[in-house]
Parts: sequence; C-alpha cells; structure tokens
Amino acid sequence: MRWLFLVLGVLFVLVGAVWTLQGLNVLGGSAMSGVTMWAVIGPIVLVVGVLLAWRGARRAG
Repeated sequence: MRWLFLVLGVLFVLVGAVWTLQGLNVLGGSAMSGVTMWAVIGPIVLVVGVLLAWRGARRAG
C-alpha cells in the first residue's frame, strides 16, 4: 500500500506543478494558461501530493 501513496504523491506533485505554472502563464499553449484559478488549485494539489508521498515514505521506514 505504501507504494500507492508514493506513486500518487509523485503524480499529484507533478500535476500540481504543471497546473501552477500554467496558471501563472509560465507554461503557455493551453486553455489553462494565464487562468488564476489554476494558479490557486495547482499549489493545493502539489501540497496534497507532498503529504501523500511523505506518508508513503514514512510507512516504508
């Protein structure tokens, strides 16, 4: 089960980072680019991913 937390955590971190960068208009070429909502949702998803990955890593020890 811990690998599931780690994998989901890493995926959430990556998705959250991309959404944040798109919301801040750093990554262009998307309908999400420059939309403030994604600049808010992205960091929330990123933090959830960090917590999931931390929980998975903690259970591994």
